[in-house]
Amino acid sequence: MHDRQTFVVTVRGLTKSYGATSVLKGVDFSVARGEVHALLGGNGAGKSTMIRIITGSAAKDGGEIEFRDAAGNLRAEAEGRRTVTVVHQELALLPHLTVAENIVLPRYSSGLSVFDGKRSVQQAYEALGLIDRDFAACSLHRPVGDLSLHEGQMVEIARALSSGAQLILLDEPTANLTAAETERLFSLLRRLARENGLSVVFVSHRMKEIRQIADICTIIRDGRTVVNRVATSSLSDTAIVEKMGQLAAHAPTGTVSGARRSAPDGEALTIREEGLEMMLPPGTILGVAGAPAGPESLISALVGAAQSKRWSVSFSGWPQRFSSPHQAATLGAGFITGDRSQKGVLRSLPIIDNVMASRRVTRGSRLAGGRENAECFDILQALKVKAASLWDLPDTLSGGTQQKLLLARWLGVPSRLLVLEEPTRGVDIGTKKEIYQLIRDMASSGTIIVWWSTENAELLEVCDRVVAFDTEGRCAGIIDREELSEDRLADLTGMAA
Repeated sequence: MHDRQTFVVTVRGLTKSYGATSVLKGVDFSVARGEVHALLGGNGAGKSTMIRIITGSAAKDGGEIEFRDAAGNLRAEAEGRRTVTVVHQELALLPHLTVAENIVLPRYSSGLSVFDGKRSVQQAYEALGLIDRDFAACSLHRPVGDLSLHEGQMVEIARALSSGAQLILLDEPTANLTAAETERLFSLLRRLARENGLSVVFVSHRMKEIRQIADICTIIRDGRTVVNRVATSSLSDTAIVEKMGQLAAHAPTGTVSGARRSAPDGEALTIREEGLEMMLPPGTILGVAGAPAGPESLISALVGAAQSKRWSVSFSGWPQRFSSPHQAATLGAGFITGDRSQKGVLRSLPIIDNVMASRRVTRGSRLAGGRENAECFDILQALKVKAASLWDLPDTLSGGTQQKLLLARWLGVPSRLLVLEEPTRGVDIGTKKEIYQLIRDMASSGTIIVWWSTENAELLEVCDRVVAFDTEGRCAGIIDREELSEDRLADLTGMAA
């Protein structure tokens, strides 16, 4: 156990309430210099609230926070917070600025700072080059708004590394990285922790990654610390899940994980590319695996977001290519984006508007219907979403619960096709199991599901077959359920198993 003087941050008895809702009820948390520390807990456990308080973006109601420098000397809270950087689950980049400008922005926090363009580009290249030198060489002058989610994630991590922070908090940082990029990031973090004394807090719901990177773990449940600074190797996966309070949320009794369903009768959807044809009968769950280039091309074509001639479809009443997402939705092709922050959740509108959005489009409604309150309430109950009011804003909910709002838009809406882009990104194990079951239920009703995930394990659990793309965006193979394995997908895609 480290001596107290070696902790870069120490939290004792932290409490926080929002109105009548108590979020933190006495959390203890400490991170030693030079360690990689996993912070674990289900959605709504209080992890994000604690991080916001540590970084100063939210005020605590009670408890203590101490910051210490490399020599173990106590720092003032304001000074200590300047040594902490967060890479959030939802990216916080400025789309109109270039990659280089976004990376060096924290260096120019003072209004009196003089921007040195040439030096800034060099600093940005050094930081981004630690993660991906080829990407750094060709992207520094590109606007961030032109990047994919995966590329933006690398930029935000580079910005954190460039800031000179003593403590970096990473919230699901590998969600859209390839296997090689993930290993490069982990290797970099280990080296910075070992050689530079950097402290890393790693928030993830991926057990395999937690064990790859984290020495120590702390588990928070219902606003309290239930495991405080325990060696990750001393806890089994089952023990961790149990401490998080997630065991009871697994698939209902009688549901066989990954079991084949009897496909409803009806016309198959045919998806074509040059040299490739996939026929998907009603009720099929097609997994899509691989880095963004290939999956994004297919998804954009299926939901009318791009006019690429690479893909075409054959389905009764549908054109070969949709002209717009609106046309796709009105003809029964739904879409749930994986970028809930920028493209998914309508943050300025209340929960009810978020839930009812797809129904209004498919029904051609211009005005909210009088029965919507009851309908929305029933949908939220079915998804086990707890909200104080239907008129609250989505930001009052945890990230995993916001993801449920996106699913809620299409729950019960008659759809011939539902395209899912990373629907479980950043959600806890219990919520994942609920989402898996909801998707199985949709498929059982006849909806064809196309599901892109960077977690190979969940594709194996849910899908009937998987189309795999390599890192260049080319189709590397279509694998039926009987032949699916994590290692096979990793070989074809280059993504972590």
